[in-house]
Amino acid sequence: MNYAQKIINFYKTHRRMPGYKEMMKLTGFRSKNAVWKLINRMVDEGVVSKDSSGRLIPDRLFGEVKVLGLVEAGIPLEAEESDIDSTSLDDLLIRHPDSTYMLRVKGDSMVEAGIFDGDMVMVDRLAEAGDGDIVIAEVDGGWTMKYLRKRGGRIYLEPANRRFKPIFPKEGLKVAAVVKAVIRKL
Repeated sequence: MNYAQKIINFYKTHRRMPGYKEMMKLTGFRSKNAVWKLINRMVDEGVVSKDSSGRLIPDRLFGEVKVLGLVEAGIPLEAEESDIDSTSLDDLLIRHPDSTYMLRVKGDSMVEAGIFDGDMVMVDRLAEAGDGDIVIAEVDGGWTMKYLRKRGGRIYLEPANRRFKPIFPKEGLKVAAVVKAVIRKL
């Protein structure tokens, strides 16, 4: 792993840029001068930039996307573009970077939840699954994605497609991850 990637990983984990001493520890450098040179190289490469007081700020390679305004999903209103903010998709979607991964969806048992064959789902292994969450689960030796339901002391999996029946485990049910986002390329 290169030094820039270590700094990016630090930012994703701590939601802030590391200081000089932290960068020395991350990189194994023994001098602040070596860190200063690394920072200048990262600025030249567009990985980071400096604000007016010289503090490091992450650049586009960290996944920042501008939030330009609001869009009406009801009655049409006059649109007005204004640069409201920017957000990182990682910050928006990922709470536990080391336990988050993507899966490609196969099948149509979740179409009524808006999840279609070929979509990607972002799942988190550390998220606690509650009643009504969409989960990735192992049930009776097979893997599936369904709603987790808890009713009257029973736990079962419910599809989001009327053509499919709920799955009541015979041998066992183990939730492996909770679905946090659905991604579909239009």
